[in-house]
Amino acid sequence: MAAFTTQNITRAGVTPTYSAVSASDTFTPGQFTFVHVKNAGASPDTVGIQVLQGDPPGLTISDLSVSVTNAQERMIGPFPSQFFADPTLGTGVITHGFTTSVTAGFFNVAQP
Repeated sequence: MAAFTTQNITRAGVTPTYSAVSASDTFTPGQFTFVHVKNAGASPDTVGIQVLQGDPPGLTISDLSVSVTNAQERMIGPFPSQFFADPTLGTGVITHGFTTSVTAGFFNVAQP
C-alpha cells in the first residue's frame, strides 16, 4: 500500500508524475481531486473507491467501480472529502483489481 501525493494543476500547468499502483492505496480526497489511471497491461483494471463516511440525509452516495480496460486510461473523480475521506485518518482508499503495468496520479484543480 502506498500513499499517493496529490499534484496541483494551476493555470501555469503541471508536469504530471505517475506511480505504480498496489492492490490498495491511499490518497487525500478533496472537492477538486481526481485520479488519472493508465493501464498499459494486458488485462482490465477494476478501480474501486469507497465512500468512507455516511450518506447525508436524502442523498445516497455509492462506492465507485470503474473498469479501465487494457491499453486505456481514465480520469475519475472528483472525490469530496466529506464523502470519501476516512473520518479519523482523513485519507481515501483506492483499490485495483489488476496492477501489472498500471500507474496512477492524483490531481487537484487549484484555485487561482
